[in-house]
Amino acid sequence: MSHTLYEASVQRVQRCELAVPGSNPGMFEKALKSGADFIFLDLEDAVAPDDKLQARKNVIQAINDLDWKGHGITISVRINGLDTQYMVRDVVDLVEQAGHKLDTILIPKVGVYADVYMVEAMVNQLEMQQGLNNRIGIEALIETALGMANVEDIARNGASGRLEALHFGVADYAASNRARTTNIGGLNPDYPGDQWHAAISRMTVACRAFGLRPIDGPFGDINDKDGYKAAARRAAALGCEGKWAIHPSQIELANEIFTPPPAEIEKAKRILAALKEAAAQGKGAAALDGRLIDAASEKMANNVVKAAEAIAAKGQ
Repeated sequence: MSHTLYEASVQRVQRCELAVPGSNPGMFEKALKSGADFIFLDLEDAVAPDDKLQARKNVIQAINDLDWKGHGITISVRINGLDTQYMVRDVVDLVEQAGHKLDTILIPKVGVYADVYMVEAMVNQLEMQQGLNNRIGIEALIETALGMANVEDIARNGASGRLEALHFGVADYAASNRARTTNIGGLNPDYPGDQWHAAISRMTVACRAFGLRPIDGPFGDINDKDGYKAAARRAAALGCEGKWAIHPSQIELANEIFTPPPAEIEKAKRILAALKEAAAQGKGAAALDGRLIDAASEKMANNVVKAAEAIAAKGQ
């Protein structure tokens, strides 16, 4: 093990993140009772330009008026991009008017670490100005070729500050790379494999190296439950902690895939028990069900048990 280690600064359960347009306040109450771990109220792509200012007001009111924590929800807001005239006032108004109840800010289309630094510097000053006791986290969407080209640098530098998680935004990523597809998160039958595998894997490795949470993004076909679950399984297999839901019907699917099943938890506990017994006998490895288990097995088993314990602590 390297002597250089980056521990996760903030642990959160993030199996499913529900996207809710800020311009549609009628959806806020339903989202509150949806069973999602995370909800981001969207000021960016889901909001038409003429509705941006009202959406911001809607979101601030919703953060203040609704009991998100009481429903076990981490509340986030996706602000507008740094290349727009809306972003500065998004951050200022959110922190000044609802910062005491805001958990994280999600920055879209992050291309370089300086994008994260700009928002972090603003939040630092605003928190001091408001005298806030809570620390607002930052999450970043990796959804452009530039962002993926710089993902390791973004993770490395962001990890020492407020950055908690990176999200893979498949739709804008496909557009940025001029990929021959019009699906959002689905597989292209003309490609002999999973065309998103390399991108998700690269982002996940950057996250795990520097103590961040990797989160998979949207799946566009809300009627294709099997397709959504397949995409979620692939993301989970690569190390992602959760996936977006763009419709309430996808929440249960994400929670199912990113919650370790009872059989997996039981096996993990058996691995830990067997290795503990082996250690008591002065052995560094053991056999379980006819297979060798060792220190690496212990780390994998601990990952499963810790995830299960965190989910159980939420009461879901």
